[in-house]
Amino acid sequence: MKHLYFCRHGLSEMNKLGLWAGQIETPLTPEGKEQAKLAGEFAKDLNIGHIVSSPYSRALDTAKIIAKQIGYPLKNIEQNSLFIERGLGVLEGQPWNPDLNIDGFADIETRDTLFERMHLALEFLQTIPADNVLVVSHGASGRALQHIINPAIPFEGPSTIHFPNAKIIQLI
Repeated sequence: MKHLYFCRHGLSEMNKLGLWAGQIETPLTPEGKEQAKLAGEFAKDLNIGHIVSSPYSRALDTAKIIAKQIGYPLKNIEQNSLFIERGLGVLEGQPWNPDLNIDGFADIETRDTLFERMHLALEFLQTIPADNVLVVSHGASGRALQHIINPAIPFEGPSTIHFPNAKIIQLI
């Protein structure tokens, strides 16, 4: 793998309502589908050789829309549960609060567990023989993966950069 690209899913219904989604299934909005189309237009110049997606519908549907735009066979999209969103326990379905320290809740997937999962995900990605790999996943998973690849980029805190919906970012 020479280049690794990451795309957070398009705008979902729960995103639109300002709710924590976590591991709840929530479909893409029409705007989210359009965002994915635009990401696909951008991806046409990236020579993507392999697409890996979270199995959650908002990510998988985004991956499928991008794949259609670039002529990538839908049957070749690899679903991998390492790329699911961080488990948010009791916060799932509740109003999103960017200032909340979610590590203080007992039933939330810990930061360390998320990082361990993203280390395994990176090891998996390094086994893919394609030169250009696209991962379609979720915000927290993407930030954790980005932080593992480049520890100078913070996972959380005031200088954290959050991934916009359906924008492709090069990680490697």
